[in-house]
Amino acid sequence: MQTIPTQHVAIALGERSYDIAIGSGLISQVDSFLHDTSRPDALIVTNTRVGPLYAAQLQAALAPCHREVHTVVLPDGEAFKTWETLNQIFDALLGRHSDRKTVLYALGGGVIGDMTGFAAASYMRGVPFVQMPTTLLAQVDSSVGGKTAINHPLGKNMIGAFYQPQRVVCDLDTLQTLPRRELSAGLAEVIKYGPIADLEFLTWIDQHVDAMLALDTQALAHAVKRCCEIKASVVGQDERETGLRAILNFGHTFAHAIEAGLGFGEWLHGEAVGCGMVLAGRLSARLGLVDAAFVDRLERLIERAGLPVKAPKIDATDNAGRYLHLMRGDKKAQGGDIRFVLIDGQGQAFVRGAPDALVREVIDAHTSP
Repeated sequence: MQTIPTQHVAIALGERSYDIAIGSGLISQVDSFLHDTSRPDALIVTNTRVGPLYAAQLQAALAPCHREVHTVVLPDGEAFKTWETLNQIFDALLGRHSDRKTVLYALGGGVIGDMTGFAAASYMRGVPFVQMPTTLLAQVDSSVGGKTAINHPLGKNMIGAFYQPQRVVCDLDTLQTLPRRELSAGLAEVIKYGPIADLEFLTWIDQHVDAMLALDTQALAHAVKRCCEIKASVVGQDERETGLRAILNFGHTFAHAIEAGLGFGEWLHGEAVGCGMVLAGRLSARLGLVDAAFVDRLERLIERAGLPVKAPKIDATDNAGRYLHLMRGDKKAQGGDIRFVLIDGQGQAFVRGAPDALVREVIDAHTSP
């Protein structure tokens, strides 16, 4: 395993600004971000998969920084991103009479990060928390920017809050224990940044996707840092997604419909995003916004990353109709009109609508038999 010197990316949000640390062995090197001599209590929130691997290590590292360090272990998976699971965090906090200075540490992937952040935003109307993402997807995307949420049966991430962490700590060593399917899912969010913001980075991904799949630490370090730089720039300009930040949802309108239509947890989020980018790219091409050859290139890259490029059938009678119904509940929808993040092949993205008939054609042409 290669050792990577720690690099930093700053999120500039005024008094809510914070640092993203990217490097090796960081779980064992955690310093208190508070510089608070009162040594508040801490609660590590993790899950049944990540906890046995890293919770004891983090607890030992945090011990000198906090009066007491406790851990709550949640069930693993998107299917548990619910009110019921969220309440387990509140139960742990209330059961220990935790106060407003208690620090929450989110040790896990995107589900743990989202739920811990939402709990931190809600408990006593706001307590500090630190993101410690252990999956590629969480390191390059979900841990950065302050989006927190849980799912509802009718829509993904529809109940939540914007609430920024105090710090994001990306320990690249944790990626070495990541299952191959989860690694591929994370690559979807890496690939996303190319067509929406940086074509040179897209070319780099094309050249290094095999290295990342082989868990080459140097390649992963570059990918995580560049993704965080792009996201930091976007979030710094549009923290609450009133405009520009929506481009980060490239592929997500289709993806969220896939996840809800199949039942949360059947496909990983990154798998749905990979497929969703293909569909959004094909829609862009049918609207005359991008050359079909560019979308072909993007689809080949997504497939090389080990991701699905054909949409699943989610309704036996009116499949495209079911997609359209679910997409009307997307957060970008306005007045019942679906808004898609579309690309131009020049490293730019924008949000606009599309005729239902055209969307149906794209779905019908790119759905698995």
